Amino acid sequence: MKKRTYSCGLDAAVDVVGGKWKALILWELHHGPRRFAEVRRGVSGISEKMLIQQLREMEAYGLVHREVYRQVPPKVEYSLTAFGASLNEALIPLGEWGERHMATIEAIPRDQPAEKRSEAAGAVG
Repeated sequence: MKKRTYSCGLDAAVDVVGGKWKALILWELHHGPRRFAEVRRGVSGISEKMLIQQLREMEAYGLVHREVYRQVPPKVEYSLTAFGASLNEALIPLGEWGERHMATIEAIPRDQPAEKRSEAAGAVG
């Protein structure tokens, strides 16, 4: 993984948790260690390929620990590291904000030019 310099803390945090899936995976692992299939069931809409990719990235960032149990059949569990748990705690207020404003966010038309979307968002909220 290429080393990067950040302009601020938000830049660093968004780089680690950016994308559609990582925050949802973090939240699923918030409930305790999960096997791959459990994570996939808990994160609605994610493909197996995408989940594998996201879990590998999160493991490389040090957010997730992958435990391989040497048994037949093989068993693998994913859990949050302390670093991942601390990021999850930081995301809780963002999730609460999303809950409070979900109706406004859902009402924003996605198939219009940006200036029309901002007008619609201002009218709704």
